[in-house]
Amino acid sequence: MASISANCLFFLSILSISFTLILSATVIEDLNNLQPPSDFNTTITNNCLSNPSLRYCNSTPSDLPEIFKSSIVASHLCNQSNNPNCVESFPKIDLRSHPKVALLYLSFTFFWKYCPLTILSIDLANNSLNGNFPSDIFHCSQIQALDLSHNDLSGDFPIQNFSLLTNLTFLNLSYNHFSETRISDTQFFKRFNSSSFLHSGLLPDHGKFKIKAIILLFGFPIYIIVMVVCFGWLCFWRPDFLPGVLRRKHRFTLSMLKAATNGFSKKNLVGKSDAVGIYKGVLRDGTEVRIEIYWDKISRENHQIFVKECEKLVQLCHKNLVQVMGWCNNRKLRATVTEWIDGESIEMWLSRLAPPWKHRVKILMGIVEGMSYLHGEWPEVGYDLKTSSILLSEDQQPLISRFRVEDQNSSTKNIYRFGVFLLEMVANRRPREEFERGEAGFVEWVRMHYPENMQKVMDERMKKARHMVDQATELITLGLMCVDVSRGRQQSLGQISKTISRIYKSGLVSSSPHHTYKRLHGDRGEGHRRVQSR
Repeated sequence: MASISANCLFFLSILSISFTLILSATVIEDLNNLQPPSDFNTTITNNCLSNPSLRYCNSTPSDLPEIFKSSIVASHLCNQSNNPNCVESFPKIDLRSHPKVALLYLSFTFFWKYCPLTILSIDLANNSLNGNFPSDIFHCSQIQALDLSHNDLSGDFPIQNFSLLTNLTFLNLSYNHFSETRISDTQFFKRFNSSSFLHSGLLPDHGKFKIKAIILLFGFPIYIIVMVVCFGWLCFWRPDFLPGVLRRKHRFTLSMLKAATNGFSKKNLVGKSDAVGIYKGVLRDGTEVRIEIYWDKISRENHQIFVKECEKLVQLCHKNLVQVMGWCNNRKLRATVTEWIDGESIEMWLSRLAPPWKHRVKILMGIVEGMSYLHGEWPEVGYDLKTSSILLSEDQQPLISRFRVEDQNSSTKNIYRFGVFLLEMVANRRPREEFERGEAGFVEWVRMHYPENMQKVMDERMKKARHMVDQATELITLGLMCVDVSRGRQQSLGQISKTISRIYKSGLVSSSPHHTYKRLHGDRGEGHRRVQSR
């Protein structure tokens, strides 16, 4: 340190002793309250005249308080570091293993700003210092040795700032946590050996590198195998977890069906027979479905036939057909998956509500439209027209729900089935329950009352307006022609469609106010004469 006057030296000695006694959390406040003695400016001026290289020589009068506080800290730190001949000689800062004191001195920025030129060594090792590198140390550019080992310093290492320490020959940064950098490729690294950077985070840890290499060498292939196994499991068991582009469209697995039905729980079972179970299920995307499971054992060839049939059924698309969503072909079972319809069957609808005539005609119109689509686009697809298997959607559209692929789909049989369905819609009778000979007995009963006693055939719960009786008679005539296979009086599907479409449209017109006016003023017998002309 530069020479100081006797008065200043005495003053500094007293302050240094006081500083030792008050070394606590209030030290910084106490230092801020200190003011330099009256002759301190003269002392600084004389020192700079004798040694212009001192760091405070270019200071202004406003810097005197900081210079004074720096002198006090330097005096105390010199003693704290066990330097001989303090305050005149200050070659070393030794605060090794003094974590509280070291942290306090590092907070004195003014001290490092005017760092004494005599300091050649700084030892701050083993002090649990954390945070970034203490950059104030770079003000002591003359130092030859720096030890910051065994701390918790982290963050980016200020390698560029070390160019200021041109005299530095010893450096120890070991056992810190700096961010890894390619320090080994720099000129800075060549000034020191690798022992200066052991476990500092600045150099690659070869032990960790070996571990990473082993993990990469053995772990990566294992990871690939696990991923392939998982992907294979998803493909074959739960493809619904895969992205849409990777799924096999329309194909369901046994695991998917189990997940959708809670393991085929009784709660999800909605219908059952010896070989068929019908479940309500919820797919992973939230779609509600009807799952029809066939437990019977069939040959491998029949399994292939089943898949080919399903591949055709999933292509059906019409507003009056239940959408077939896919199938499951497993060694243990077969299943078809269709959309879930909350509505009731036509059979239940007829018995529960006694629907008005125009609603019944609307149902017949929808069934004919669905039949026309199948006959025109998919002639090989057969279907079931029982009132128990035709469902009603939320908007009261009839939905044909059961299909089959046949080598020789019989149009005659389909027309016959529609004839029976039509007669059931008019009469609201249950052929299989109310007649000893089933459908044949039901048809014979209708013929017995036709045409003299149509009121007996028609659903007794309907309001029998004159135009409705005429239309019902015409439809019963059409139904009897459809079931008359032996005498060749069956109507074609085109003729059936034309007749029902005309009746359906006339029902729409008859409900208008204009038609009501005409019917009340002389247009009553037209519908009756049209029936008689047949």
